[in-house]
Amino acid sequence: MATDAEKLTQLKSAVAGLNQISENEKNGFINLVARYLSGEAQHVEWSKIQTPTDKIVVPCDSLAPVPEDPAETKKLLDKLVVLKLNGGLGTTMGCTGPKSVIEVRNGLTFLDLIVIQIENLNAKYGCNVPLLLMNSFNTHDDTSKIIEKYSKSNVEIHTFNQSQYPRLCADDFVPLPCKGKTDKDGWYPPGHGDVFPSLMNSGKLDALISQGKEYVFAANSDNLGAIVDLKILNHLIQNKNEYCMEVTPKTLADVKGGTLISYEGKVKLLEIAQVPDEHVNEFKSIEKFKIFNTNNLWVNLKAIKRLVEADALKMEIIPNPKEVDGIKVLQLETAAGAAIRFFDHAIGCNVHRSRFLPVKATSDLLLVQSDLYTLADGFVTRNEARKNPANPTIELGPEFKKVGNFLSRFKSIPSIIELDSLKVTGDVWFGANITLKGKVTIAAKSGEKLEIPDGAVLENKEINGPGDL
Repeated sequence: MATDAEKLTQLKSAVAGLNQISENEKNGFINLVARYLSGEAQHVEWSKIQTPTDKIVVPCDSLAPVPEDPAETKKLLDKLVVLKLNGGLGTTMGCTGPKSVIEVRNGLTFLDLIVIQIENLNAKYGCNVPLLLMNSFNTHDDTSKIIEKYSKSNVEIHTFNQSQYPRLCADDFVPLPCKGKTDKDGWYPPGHGDVFPSLMNSGKLDALISQGKEYVFAANSDNLGAIVDLKILNHLIQNKNEYCMEVTPKTLADVKGGTLISYEGKVKLLEIAQVPDEHVNEFKSIEKFKIFNTNNLWVNLKAIKRLVEADALKMEIIPNPKEVDGIKVLQLETAAGAAIRFFDHAIGCNVHRSRFLPVKATSDLLLVQSDLYTLADGFVTRNEARKNPANPTIELGPEFKKVGNFLSRFKSIPSIIELDSLKVTGDVWFGANITLKGKVTIAAKSGEKLEIPDGAVLENKEINGPGDL
C-alpha cells in the first residue's frame, strides 16, 4: 500500500496536469487532501464543552436600536455587501439549473425577491449595497444569462465562482478526470467554506475593500428569511466583531443542525459529524443545545483577507462519499460556519425564527406559496392571522417531489392558516379554494386517483377514498 506521502506526491503530479482549473484551485485542493490525510483531530472533548453566555451568543432583542437619522443608516449600509450562496442546483426538486430561479411566489423567483429587497434598500436610503452571487461551475452559465434581466436595476450585481475540485477515486486516490471523466461528473464544488478563498481569488474582495465596504452578509439563496438586519450590522461595527453567526432556537425538526458552543475560550460550531457516538442523542436534545446555525453569516472583509492570506482558515473537513458510474469517489468539503473560531471577537446572534425560512423541498414551497405568508417589497412575512407560533408540518409523497408535478396537482394552494399537520400519500389532486385545518391525512389507495373537490373544508380528517370526503 502506498503511504500517505506517496499518495500525495502522486496526486500532486496528476493534479498538475489538469488544465481545466487554476493554480489557486490546484493548491487549495492539494492542501485540503493533505490535511485530510494527516488526520487532523476533529474530535471534540465532550467535557470541555460549555454553553455560551449571552455575551457570546447575543439575544437579538438586546441589540441597541439603529440610529433614527436616515443619513446614519445610509452610512451603515454603505459599508455592507450582500452575498448569496448560489452554487446549488434545483435537482432535489426536479429542476435543471440554479435553485435560485425556482418560482417562489406571484411568479417571482428567489433571485427576483433578493434583487427587489436590495433595490428597495438602495432606493430608500440612497445607498449602494451590491449583491454578490457565489456560483459553482454548475450554476455559472445559467446565472450569467438570468441576471441580464436586472441590468436596469439600481443594484450592482457581481458574480464569482467557487472552486472546482476533482473528485477523488476512493480506492487509488487518483483524480477522476485523469481517468477520462472530464465532463461535470468528474468535478465538485467543495462546500460553502470555500467562499472565503474564492472571494479573495476572484479579486472581488480587494475591489470591495477599496470601495470602503467593511462587512459581508452571506446566506443561502434559498433562505427567504435572510434579509438585511440593520441592528446586527450596527452592533458588529460598534463592537468590532469580525464574525457573527445567526442562530435560532432549535425545534424537533432541526436536531441535526450545527450548534454554537464555548470551547477552550473560543466560540466554535459543533456539527453532528464531530459528536462522539455516545453523545449523539444528547446533541440532538433541545434541552442542552438550544440553538442551531441558520447559515446567515456576517463577516468583516479585512479579516477575511488577513486570514486567507495567512492560510489560517482550516475548517473541519467534511468527507462526502459518492458514487459516479459505479466508481466510489470522495469529495472533501468545508462549511463557512466552521470558520467562526478563527475570527477575533466572533459572536452568535440569537435571532427570531422568521430569519430562517429555507425552501429545501416542495413541502416548504407549499408553506411559502400559501396564505400563511404575505409578500410585500420582496419580503415574505408570516401572516399575523396565524395564532400558533410554529408552522404546520407538511409531508408530501413522491408524486409531489418535483416542482412541476407539485404545481400541477394543486388547482390553487389551499388555505392553511389553521393547519397543524398535513400528510399526503398516493395519487392525490387538489381542487381550488380548499381549506385545511387541524390534522389532515389524505391517502389514495394504490392505483386509484383521489380528487379533493373545489371549496372543500377539511378539518381534523383522515381521507382514504372519495367516501370520506
